[in-house]
Amino acid sequence: MGCTLVIDTSYGSTVGVVGREPIVETDSRTHVERLQVNIARAVSEAGYGPHDIGTVVVGLGPAPFTGLRAGIVAAKAIAFAAGAKLIGQNVLEPQVQWNLIRRAKAGTLGDPANLHVLTLAVNDARRKQLYFELCDSPLAGGDVTAAEAAEAAEAFTDGTAAATAATPARPLIDMDIDYPASIVERVNRAVRDYRDHVGGDVVVDVIGHGAGKYTDALAGIEHLGDVTDESVLDGGKQGLSVFATDATLAHERNPEAPVEPLYLRRPDAEIPAPLKHVLGHAGAERTA
Repeated sequence: MGCTLVIDTSYGSTVGVVGREPIVETDSRTHVERLQVNIARAVSEAGYGPHDIGTVVVGLGPAPFTGLRAGIVAAKAIAFAAGAKLIGQNVLEPQVQWNLIRRAKAGTLGDPANLHVLTLAVNDARRKQLYFELCDSPLAGGDVTAAEAAEAAEAFTDGTAAATAATPARPLIDMDIDYPASIVERVNRAVRDYRDHVGGDVVVDVIGHGAGKYTDALAGIEHLGDVTDESVLDGGKQGLSVFATDATLAHERNPEAPVEPLYLRRPDAEIPAPLKHVLGHAGAERTA
């Protein structure tokens, strides 16, 4: 079967082999330059060679254009060269599983029948905006005790398909990009509608890069729980496994999903205009 290599450049870069600690680069000025070196290092330090790679899991964003493109191109090239399976993963939805694990560790997951933990997964979109997706818990609506819920969440750390595997996270607001104040309004409307159909208490946790930057604005979320400025891929070996497992389960549900970047807005780069007309001659066309 070979090893599973994870590559994500939706925020800096994270590369690693499942079962090992990943290599993380947070400097946006150098992470693309170091990407190939870090991939080779991660595979070598895990005791594998290029042709031992059986699966490549790559983060598809949503994220800004340039860094995201570099990671996806690298993943496609490696998968092709190694004859490996290529799986793309929306980087927001694994935050839901990560949030359950985080709460299970802290003892605050509660009983899913009485406490509905919603996850507002975010990623920094720059320009004072956030990429975001609001998801219900995969444990919601099931006949699961608090202890079983904690065990099911923790099972994701070793790649097992526990109770959470059978019911994927359900988006209450699909992936989008917006300003924090507008996100707060949209989340509050969605949560009010949600509460009209469920019993028990509701809490909304904000998880992901960029959450800390907009803490003041996000404080307007009704039933706000934790605001945590970290990604599942900041969780070391455990987080890498959660990300890969969530991606594998999503791939099994939709094996034809395209492995293409999720930008959610047009890139800054534009096609330049033709050269100006000079002395009555037709303007030359740019060729590059």
